[in-house]
Amino acid sequence: MSLFFIVLLPFLGALLPGLMNSAGRAAVAGVTFTVSLAAFVGLLTNLPTVLAGEVVTARIDWMPLLGLNFTLMLDSLGFFFAMLILGIGLLVIAYARHYLSRSDNMGEFFTYLLLFQGAMVGIVLSDNILLLLVFWELTSLSSFLLIGYWKHLPAGRQGARMALTVTGMGGLAMIAGMLILGQIVGSYDLSVILQNRDLIQADPLYLTALLLILLGCFTKSAQFPFHFWLPHAMAAPTPVSAYLHSATMVKAGIFLMARMWPVLSGTPEWFMIVTTAGLITMVLGAVIALFKHDLKALLAFSTVSHLGLITMLLGTGTAFGAMAAVFHILNHATFKAALFMSAGIVDHEAHTRDIRRLGGLRKLMPVTFTIATLAALSMAGIPLLNGFLSKEMMLEEAYGTALFGVPWLVPALATVGSLFSAAYCFRLIGHVFLGPVRNDYPATPHDPPAGLWLPPALLMIPVVLIGVAPFLAEPFVKLVTASVLGEAADVPKAYFKIWHGLVPALYMSVAAVVGGLLMLAVFNPALRFWEAAPRPEAKTIFEAVVEAVASLAQKIILPLHNGAFSRYAAIGTVAIIAAGSHAFVTGTVSAPTREMQSVGPVPVAGWLMLIAATGGMVFMHRNRLLSLILIGIVGLMVSIGFVFFSAPDLAMTQFTVEVVTIILMLLALNFLPNKTPVESSLLRRLRDAVVAIAGGLATFGLAYHYLLRDAVATPISEFHLANSYKGGGGTNVVNVILVDFRGFDTYGEIIVLGIAALLIYALTETLLDGPVRARLLNRKPDQPRAGAMHPMMMVVLTRVIMPLVLLVGFYIFLRGHNEPGGGFIAGLIVSIAVVMQYMASGFSWASARLRYPYHGVIGAGVLIAGLTGIGSWFVGKPFLTSDFTYVRIPPFEKFELATAALFDLGVFLAVVGAVMLSLESFSRLARRAHVADTEHPMDIDPSRGDPPAEKAGYAKEGV
Repeated sequence: MSLFFIVLLPFLGALLPGLMNSAGRAAVAGVTFTVSLAAFVGLLTNLPTVLAGEVVTARIDWMPLLGLNFTLMLDSLGFFFAMLILGIGLLVIAYARHYLSRSDNMGEFFTYLLLFQGAMVGIVLSDNILLLLVFWELTSLSSFLLIGYWKHLPAGRQGARMALTVTGMGGLAMIAGMLILGQIVGSYDLSVILQNRDLIQADPLYLTALLLILLGCFTKSAQFPFHFWLPHAMAAPTPVSAYLHSATMVKAGIFLMARMWPVLSGTPEWFMIVTTAGLITMVLGAVIALFKHDLKALLAFSTVSHLGLITMLLGTGTAFGAMAAVFHILNHATFKAALFMSAGIVDHEAHTRDIRRLGGLRKLMPVTFTIATLAALSMAGIPLLNGFLSKEMMLEEAYGTALFGVPWLVPALATVGSLFSAAYCFRLIGHVFLGPVRNDYPATPHDPPAGLWLPPALLMIPVVLIGVAPFLAEPFVKLVTASVLGEAADVPKAYFKIWHGLVPALYMSVAAVVGGLLMLAVFNPALRFWEAAPRPEAKTIFEAVVEAVASLAQKIILPLHNGAFSRYAAIGTVAIIAAGSHAFVTGTVSAPTREMQSVGPVPVAGWLMLIAATGGMVFMHRNRLLSLILIGIVGLMVSIGFVFFSAPDLAMTQFTVEVVTIILMLLALNFLPNKTPVESSLLRRLRDAVVAIAGGLATFGLAYHYLLRDAVATPISEFHLANSYKGGGGTNVVNVILVDFRGFDTYGEIIVLGIAALLIYALTETLLDGPVRARLLNRKPDQPRAGAMHPMMMVVLTRVIMPLVLLVGFYIFLRGHNEPGGGFIAGLIVSIAVVMQYMASGFSWASARLRYPYHGVIGAGVLIAGLTGIGSWFVGKPFLTSDFTYVRIPPFEKFELATAALFDLGVFLAVVGAVMLSLESFSRLARRAHVADTEHPMDIDPSRGDPPAEKAGYAKEGV
């Protein structure tokens, strides 16, 4: 199966659980399981290629100029992690089906789970670091939804915010580090970066990139000092915890360290930072886990400890350490997922996770006891289980590693970490399952149905099988290790076996197990000492830091961000003037290369009219209607200026925009007082005048100097002029720019335009449904209105010109690719024609004849434009790449067919829909209770026998 389908299947499948919610819990879980199973089977179809040592790739050039390509790579390392993500994901889905209660929204849960699964698969299969970063942040967002799934629990909401804050901030740092690597190598493809070890490590920015990338890895994988967020994520439902802690989320940071190992490891900086952080995390997590009374909290801190173990192994920089890390990733995923599921079973049946209220469950829950005991013993490193083998390899690597010049430091700390790890595993077995049966359980414990215990039981197969026959895992682990090492080192010759003789690692392991038993024996006095000892609380520190940052932000932002646009404009203008003045004073200005052209009387007259309108608006802006008229004059003069400078497209756009804007603003002014009150003092107005004049003079000076000199670089317009016809198939350069060269910008603009119209509609709905509705309906006009709201002459005129305007709009649309026009201008022209119908015959009459809702028109426009852009992918071209050809249909002349016309159609529909939805929203607000809507196109129609206007009551109503 194509790698694209493997990555996209979970995202596409995320649409199904919500749709299947009404079909029942089994249907929702079944469709989720099917989606993950399909992706898993698709992954396995590539197994023969991976086992042969080859790399499967897939590539779509998305934004090649930016280096952002949809490039995927499946080697043995990516296959290994994808197998864990999808394989354990299947077990988690089956487990969650029986774990979640009937009050839980299962469709919502599995939607979040598939989104998270897709993001994780995307990380491990990405061959482009920019694409990897996109998936990286998606894991933070989707895990936020999963951790906070139980919204009614404050701990869940707090844990979700903490996880998002820590991992999100680390992700931002990692983005910078990855971009530095891309700049050093000259490519953002991982496959290229991984082949430039010497170039990267010799670059002066290596340390900066290393620190930033490790910051992202440490925050994601809960390494000290960012370890605190992971235990608080245990507030999520147990299936989420099992998935996060075993195969996903926290393993993302581990994966990235393993992926970047060939180019970042082997330096003193890597060794000191990664090994130290891993050792501290390993020991600290194990110590804290021992004294946790919440069963899931104990397992959460054990995850922190084992992630530290893996990080330390990767930090040593040796091939054997990397191989031991890969082996322990596999082992940890199996026993940790089983342990979390077992903890969920205990909580599900006993209704508590408090270890102090448990004990004696061995007789009441024998199946759960067997599964949990095997998993816990494996985590403790007991022989004949898979955890023992990778722990022995870790101790062997630690024995030969010296840190800070002290040869015994790493072995000693590794042994201490293993000791406490064994101790909390023995506590889990002894305090939860062993001992006498109690009579004060919150609920009577018993083994659950097979739906809950079967998934963790299946995980015990590799735990035991690898433990007794490690040679079964050796080839695959070494194959994955080869991908981790790359060209930096060779795979170690060491082979996997249970007995290696009387080696130092064995003595360290025995000391850890015996020490763990002794620690459990003295647990109660050790607990009293732990509780009495002063120690910093990471959660408290985090909350204090967040509060301090928020307080500092408020002190900085609130004085500046007070809602006054005049203040924002003043600060921005002053800053720009200051920066420009500094550049002008400290830099050099070349001599003019062009002569100023002669100015005739017509441009001078237009310029004086523009100045007069602008000045009049400044001095008379408190009269809203007059200000609007003056703004219209300014817009009209700008349109004439475009005509003067031979820019008919811009002139037509400016003119039609002015017409539509004036109409919409007149509707808005209908709800506002005619006069604007004085709000600023004389001193503030003088200050604003000084800033405005300075800004105007600076803009004039910049334009004057620029127009008299040749451009420093070749203008982009030369490229557009040279490639408009042969590249875009059109002679109208402006339109080709909009629909081809910068089609992505245009696509974003119509989306923003549609969103603005929808927001206006939403605000209108809110007003009409709230207490303002009565005031709107019962308001009285402050001035007399015309006798007829819908005069016959205007109705007749708009009916006559309607088909003519539509014909003009159609003509403007078709000619746009080669002559002035296009979808945007045509949309505005058609909008004006429809607006005139509303103005002539009223809202009720026009809306009664509306066949298609304007929301749908906007959506259809955006959809058509988007599908046109996607269509270019099917011919191997980037998004929104247009194509064209010429056809001849007798008896017509040869004419052009271009895909850009479809995109322009989307623009046309989006513009018409947005304008009309805004108009419709304002029109609904304009209705008044004492003025009856008419179903007729005009108020006075002699053919109906209507009385004159005076007798019809309009004069009496004053409307």
